[in-house]
Amino acid sequence: MSDKKPIDVFAYNRDSWNKRVAEGDIWSLAVSSEVIAAARRGDWSVVLTPTKPVPRAWFPDLKGCRVLALASAGGQQAPVLAAAGASVTVFDASPAQLAQDGMVAERDGLSLRIEEGNFADLSRFADASFDLVFHPSSNIFAPDVRPIWRECFRVLRSGGRLLAGFVNPVAFAINPARQTKDDLYLRYALPYSDVGSRTPEQLERQMANGRSLEWSHSLTDQIGGQTDAGFRIIGLYEDGSESDPLCVYMPNHVATLAEKP
Repeated sequence: MSDKKPIDVFAYNRDSWNKRVAEGDIWSLAVSSEVIAAARRGDWSVVLTPTKPVPRAWFPDLKGCRVLALASAGGQQAPVLAAAGASVTVFDASPAQLAQDGMVAERDGLSLRIEEGNFADLSRFADASFDLVFHPSSNIFAPDVRPIWRECFRVLRSGGRLLAGFVNPVAFAINPARQTKDDLYLRYALPYSDVGSRTPEQLERQMANGRSLEWSHSLTDQIGGQTDAGFRIIGLYEDGSESDPLCVYMPNHVATLAEKP
């Protein structure tokens, strides 16, 4: 039996994202004051997936709308939604990511509630606390996605909406080191996890480099998990990363719109 301590996934990925912010990760680049000014005029868009703006029809009237920006820190989506009129709580594991939102709020005179924690545990929020949960593609950092959907359902009011993005699980089965279309071959069985699918040596190198730990989640858990939690799926689209050669053949992300009856 191994004498190694179990990995504290939440703490490790929190620290990994703090490092990514310092390195200037694309999802940590705060929006400009010009973007905030445009949002105040009603000219705004945000993404759940790499490139495609979320349809405006997916949003209710944001004036006074109680929004939970779930695992959505980085100074991007939450400040824009606040500038558009929403009452936004941004909830994330990474203090450095949250600091980006705080910086934009202070710079541009926005009101943002900033909360640090695990997105599978929203126990600090009462039932029916929010009208909208905005959850971009970040549940790859959780070993189990179903608790997240259950918590989203609980904290939403009846008629509230969950806007969620996630990675198509097929993307995890293909060679993760892919750079060109010639690198596209099946390598891993699904469900994939960095912890369970990679060799101990590969995992040790990954963690030595501080790279975040990721998990694939089946469509049964991503979509079926939402409906099992009580949601009705009323919208869906696919999107692709421009840098991923897999997207020449298929999108690697999915976005869903779900409603709590």
